[in-house]
Amino acid sequence: MNAIYKSDAAGHAVREKYREVLGAWPVPARQFTVPTRAGDTFVVACGPEGAPPLLLFHGSQANSSVYMFDILSWSRRFRVYAIDMIGEPGLSAPSRPPLDGEAHALWLDDVIAALGLDQVMIVGMSLGGWLALDHAARRPGRVTRLALLCPAGIGRQKNFLLKVLPLLLLGPWGVRKTREMVMGPVREVAPEARPLVDLVQLIGRSARPRMVQIPRLSDDELGKLPPTLVIAGGRDVLIDSGDTCRRLARFAPSACVKFDPDARHYIPDQAATILAFLEEGIARPA
Repeated sequence: MNAIYKSDAAGHAVREKYREVLGAWPVPARQFTVPTRAGDTFVVACGPEGAPPLLLFHGSQANSSVYMFDILSWSRRFRVYAIDMIGEPGLSAPSRPPLDGEAHALWLDDVIAALGLDQVMIVGMSLGGWLALDHAARRPGRVTRLALLCPAGIGRQKNFLLKVLPLLLLGPWGVRKTREMVMGPVREVAPEARPLVDLVQLIGRSARPRMVQIPRLSDDELGKLPPTLVIAGGRDVLIDSGDTCRRLARFAPSACVKFDPDARHYIPDQAATILAFLEEGIARPA
């Protein structure tokens, strides 16, 4: 059985669509793979050579295309490396090692070494937020700044997939309603964003979500994080954002937390906020 996709044909269709979307990457970029102990890992690199390095981690059921339009501003100031997480519907290896261990930190050790990097800043979204938190906790001193959108790994994980299974049995209408619960009402799609939206919808029809409990950082680990920005939404159906905010306030009081009570799990239009936070790390190193 294919661990990521419902069929081999579905996986082929997603990869081909993803390559099409990558062809419209809005700034000059290099696309390549690096070898790791978990298999080949796909990277999109852009921005000035020699600029401060910034790693981007996408969420589950996604790939690096989710950052396409944020790249425009971030790549002016940073050397950006958008990394496809292993075991997700991108172009990296399909392996899905357990989350509750050091496997993903070791995988990232290999990626970062292959890129020739030492200290890095990280932007992480959802499961990619957990990936960033896990690496920062396991590799003290390597991550100098964390900017996290609706991150897993801090607040309680909700049993969303179990609740929406009846909806998913209702065909396209149920899939659409489920997507709206996560991402909010469908907004008018600009022509340049249509291929990306089509890719997101194709992944939703084709990929198998991870049905696992995502580990959370301990209270002590939260207290040792580098400078951290967390952006969370009160209507997040996947993560208890209230719990996220409470734990940060208690155990990581220096973290910058931006909570929007009306935002869902997908929180768009945050590129400028994240850029301002990251630039503080250049002017005032951790």
